[in-house]
Amino acid sequence: MSKLETILQEEAIREINQILAEAEEKARALLAEAEAKAEQIKLAAERRLEAERRAALARAESAAELKVATARMKARGEMIERAKRMVAERLQGMGADPRYPEILKKLAEEAVAAVAEPGWVALAPEDTGHLEDWAKERGLSVKADPGVRLGVRVYAKGGDTYVENTLPGRLERAWEELAARVAQVLWG
Repeated sequence: MSKLETILQEEAIREINQILAEAEEKARALLAEAEAKAEQIKLAAERRLEAERRAALARAESAAELKVATARMKARGEMIERAKRMVAERLQGMGADPRYPEILKKLAEEAVAAVAEPGWVALAPEDTGHLEDWAKERGLSVKADPGVRLGVRVYAKGGDTYVENTLPGRLERAWEELAARVAQVLWG
């Protein structure tokens, strides 16, 4: 091989080596860039998944808190209703209480005061004896009415209007306020 050929061949090998070196450098740069982009994509995906996990966890916690609050409200409502039933049951036994005749008179006086022209007093058949003298003193008649329990119904003359004043009725009218007090006592 001639010297010229050798020089050309060496020159060609240098160029090939330089091209290969440049190609390897570009390949390393491209690989590094691809790895960096892959890392960015991976980190973005991890952040997105973490955000989704936190959001799902927050939703689950919120749903659980709502269930607990709902169960607590239901339990409180049931306890308040139970208290109301207990009070109503105790009221049913008031007819046997020695103070009942005096309570009945007070209920009758309140009802009479609310009627412009009272005509007669209706009350449970077993209670008529408690108010006969009281009614006579006021010029009223007493009528037995099995529909009136633990209280009185005072009719206006003519019988077209009346005022009912019974212990169960008073409990119903006052229950909203009493329920708030019961809740305060139970849960502070």
